[in-house]
Amino acid sequence: MASDELKCTIENIVKPGKGILAADESVPTITKRFQALGIESTEETRRQYRSLLLTTKGAEEFLSGVILFEETLGQKGDDGTPLTELLTRAGIMAGIKVDKGTVPLPGAGGDLITQGLDGLAERLKGYKAKGARFTKWREVYAITDSNPTPLGVAANAETLARYAAICQQEGFVPIVEPEVLIDGNHTMERCYEVSEAVLHAVFDALFRHRVVLEGVVLKPSMVLPGKENPNKASPQQVAEATLRVLKRCVPAAVPTINFLSGGQKPEEATANLNAMNAMAPHAPWVLSFSYARALQDPAMRAWGGKRENVAAAQQAFYRRVKMNSLARGGRWTPELERAA
Repeated sequence: MASDELKCTIENIVKPGKGILAADESVPTITKRFQALGIESTEETRRQYRSLLLTTKGAEEFLSGVILFEETLGQKGDDGTPLTELLTRAGIMAGIKVDKGTVPLPGAGGDLITQGLDGLAERLKGYKAKGARFTKWREVYAITDSNPTPLGVAANAETLARYAAICQQEGFVPIVEPEVLIDGNHTMERCYEVSEAVLHAVFDALFRHRVVLEGVVLKPSMVLPGKENPNKASPQQVAEATLRVLKRCVPAAVPTINFLSGGQKPEEATANLNAMNAMAPHAPWVLSFSYARALQDPAMRAWGGKRENVAAAQQAFYRRVKMNSLARGGRWTPELERAA
């Protein structure tokens, strides 16, 4: 381990029964989700919404960390306490999304590359002063017959590795997020093929950049058929394919794999995570969650932008984090879901 700082952060992230909430949507993304529910998106409504998530009583039993957007890192709760301080009091670590979004990758038609490496080390110093202890960077890979291209796979892996190396140098545990998108009508087999190529390239790049794998969180997609493919996969099929590609590509030195939900419905993401933990109780890595929509959607719908709905929204959020905590241990069942 490169430093005691990284070791301490990892030890907190992998605590039994816990996962990570991704509450780091950019302003355009959360605005789109708010507008779909008739909620006005302003700095204040975004603060109110994220504050209700971060102050949900009991959620600290199931959350080790929360990934924040830069705007949220400087915001305060209803009582004027900085949101990062409220998290610390609850024993939850604050993380920060540090990438600056995607642009087309020249020479790789249809592929994207993520920006934000310039000045990253200096920005990290400021984030640390505000209480952040880990980071997140996302690269995206759309699946078509020709995408991602070999150039797209290589360039995105190199960017993820450079990001991770800079973060570890500054004492942050990097969440490495190579998201293979669920959009499209591709088969599960095609998703597996792309996932294998992507993960192989990512770990090759991390090794070349001398990133300490014991101080990294991997946040991958599950192996799934495209949303528009009529052949849906069972949790057992998703678990088998996802575990197979992880065993082929992810070194055992990586302490934890915290999956993204990537457009799955809330209960679907929980069932798939549960199937993996039930199938591989002795996997070399912790298999946990770092969901955004799959944790937040029920709460956002219950809230609807109204203060009188805060308690109902927090109840909905608590239920989802509890269900996923059970799934992390392979102990979730549809019966428990219905009972909750």
